[in-house]
Amino acid sequence: MEDNLASPPAVRVVCYFDASCPFAWITSRWLLEVERLRPIDLSFRIMSLSVLNEHREIEPWYREFNDRAWGPARVVTAAEIGHGTAVLRDLYTALGTRIHARGNKDYDAVIAEALDELGLPASLAEAASSDEFDTALRARHQAAQDAMGEEGGTPLITLDGSTFFGPVLSAIPRGEQAVRLFEGVRTLAGTESFAEMKRARGALDFS
Repeated sequence: MEDNLASPPAVRVVCYFDASCPFAWITSRWLLEVERLRPIDLSFRIMSLSVLNEHREIEPWYREFNDRAWGPARVVTAAEIGHGTAVLRDLYTALGTRIHARGNKDYDAVIAEALDELGLPASLAEAASSDEFDTALRARHQAAQDAMGEEGGTPLITLDGSTFFGPVLSAIPRGEQAVRLFEGVRTLAGTESFAEMKRARGALDFS
């Protein structure tokens, strides 16, 4: 007798990212690890720490970080407009591998290399130093904030229709540890009364 029971639908997950943010990078790599092991429908969307912190009083080092983060965010926005949302996954990986895993903070070089790796037009790099795509970037950032319902940094994740800030991780969980964390986060996301949990951060590990 054949088993006619349908497989459960893949869990829909949206990862909102700023390509310059190390915490978004680690969380996104965790989700890709989960995707490798479990059926999830994972997609990527843009948000921007530069937009979020544009008018805030922040420490000088963090202001410098946010000012520099405009470049990669503008480029991924221009790429999405010109080549569709599907380009975000690979472009984010190409940028983030260089920025975070390899520690290259020369964003001009990173952007040029990432575009070349993916066969995207080199002219997209011009967006980094232009405000041409800022209206579109702001709209994408606002869509992320609207999904959460209040201001939140990166990463933002939508899971089972619930959007929240985090999880913030200091290293990339692998294998079954990644799956266990995903199920735990899914449980918390599905608990309407749950709002927040936090502890001290460890040293960042991008391996």
